[in-house]
Amino acid sequence: MCGICGEVRFDGSSPQVEMIESMTDRLSSRGPDASGTYFRNNIGFGHRRLKIIDLSEASAQPFVDQATGLAMVFNGCIYNYPELRKELEGKGHKFRSSGDTEVILKAWAEWGEDAIPRLQGMFAFVIHEEKSGRTILVRDRFGIKPLYLNESARHIRFASSLQAILAGGDVDRSIDRVALHHYMTWHAVVPAPRTILAGVRKLPAATIRIIEADGSSSERQYWVPSFERSSEDEERSEEEWCDLLLDSLRTSVKRRMVCDVPVGVLLSGGVDSSLIVGLLAEQGQSGLATYSIGFEDANNEKGNEFEYSDLIAKHYGTNHHKIHIPSVEMMENLPGAIKAMSEPMVSYDNIGFYLLSREVSKTIKVVQSGQGADEVFGGYHWYPPLQKTANAVETYAASFFDRDHARLAQHLSADYLADQDASLAFVAEHFARSGASDPVDKALRLDTNVMLVDDPVKRVDNMTMAWGLEARVPFLDHEVVELAGRMPSRHKLAHDGKGVLKETARRVIPAAVIDRPKGYFPVPALKYIEGPYLEMVKDALGSQAAKERGIFKASYLEDLFSAPSDHITPLRGSELWQVALLEMWLQALED
Repeated sequence: MCGICGEVRFDGSSPQVEMIESMTDRLSSRGPDASGTYFRNNIGFGHRRLKIIDLSEASAQPFVDQATGLAMVFNGCIYNYPELRKELEGKGHKFRSSGDTEVILKAWAEWGEDAIPRLQGMFAFVIHEEKSGRTILVRDRFGIKPLYLNESARHIRFASSLQAILAGGDVDRSIDRVALHHYMTWHAVVPAPRTILAGVRKLPAATIRIIEADGSSSERQYWVPSFERSSEDEERSEEEWCDLLLDSLRTSVKRRMVCDVPVGVLLSGGVDSSLIVGLLAEQGQSGLATYSIGFEDANNEKGNEFEYSDLIAKHYGTNHHKIHIPSVEMMENLPGAIKAMSEPMVSYDNIGFYLLSREVSKTIKVVQSGQGADEVFGGYHWYPPLQKTANAVETYAASFFDRDHARLAQHLSADYLADQDASLAFVAEHFARSGASDPVDKALRLDTNVMLVDDPVKRVDNMTMAWGLEARVPFLDHEVVELAGRMPSRHKLAHDGKGVLKETARRVIPAAVIDRPKGYFPVPALKYIEGPYLEMVKDALGSQAAKERGIFKASYLEDLFSAPSDHITPLRGSELWQVALLEMWLQALED
């Protein structure tokens, strides 16, 4: 796990050393253990290293291989690199390191584009071919590892964070109106390739982009999940699916223990993270480090789920760390959490993951986390209504969207409103694609491959890497997701959601964790904004910078200020926090 950046020039010039160094420095939290740069002709690469696999300097980056004429920077982890290495050695390749970085490079030299589907893991990497002058950009199937871009006819820059792109200078920072429409409508989800800034884009998940020496380029999606199933799969019993799923999850969790440092678990007390602990215990992991976080109660809402995380920790005898954050400490750290966001993200648990990662990183470098299970196995409340709907797009939007286009027009200044209902159109186009006929499957496909990428996965990456902590997500093993795609939706929605996963978990972990009410990462102080939190958001939205930008109508802000708790979205989010977070994030970019 690391931070990568670089520039490729197409105008005959070379990248400026100072610029690449500035971009690299901006990624220091992602890779606190080492730093490196590489320059040759029209390319400049930068790398910040977090030492996880092959702790020696042999795996230092940027990685340059004279034998193949390839140079690379890589962020992530390839879990099956030992098997790939053995296969490549059988084909005559020689290795000078024992890590996964060199394996990617040799695999590309051997198989070219066909190497990418062989990779099991999370990754974003850039390879430059000296002989052809081509540059190859690749991102993993679920976009677990980010890759931001800025480009023109003269150059392309890339980086693991939007802020590192900005550090390169000369970037259009104006607001992308379509991206703003998505942000305000789709609970802050901004699908690739857009970001909220017009001058910054991001490589979509599961994508290979090849840039020729003259700057022309092509890209393709190398992995597309299917939700079509055979008659045999349609008829399988729940028990059979549980058998298949348990085997697949055991493999996934075991894969994510490939490491040269200890691995812990972020334990929320829900089914998903508890099942990870249970599966690791099954495999003989003893003294496993687990971590939970809680906040102060507010408005009669509990700020922690320690009752359930304690139960799992005790049941498996883990080395458990329970972290309680007072409200004053949370408020003090909100600016840091916002600065850590590559894009503005409204979910309250950003601050939770930020502070949890701060504490976890003091004792460990790698953790497994339960993200993705709700999207893959149908755990959210907006899936059941889709079973009997006559209009899947409208039903999905009514449950998920924070506001419709008409209401958005009442909230945004005219200069910032997209001409059309871009968010509803995006969902309609995605639902219309082939490969999923069931409305529930259409929503699961959208959420797994779009919403998940640009909300939960991005959130975990940004907040953990702010402290040099690597998070691995076993529910997003592509083989697990492919298996889930074969399951009829009725098995996923059974038992009040995530039915097949719950019944699988029942074979491993205590029933008390499975049969509890569904919980969310509780941070009630940011849902019911009052007191010092209200003053904080008023200061941000009333600042000179906010007034000059003028994104929101003054009448709308006054309504929010007068009664924050009256403006709660269908996903139980605060509208006031949503608009304030955007403004605070934009202001943080100027710091």
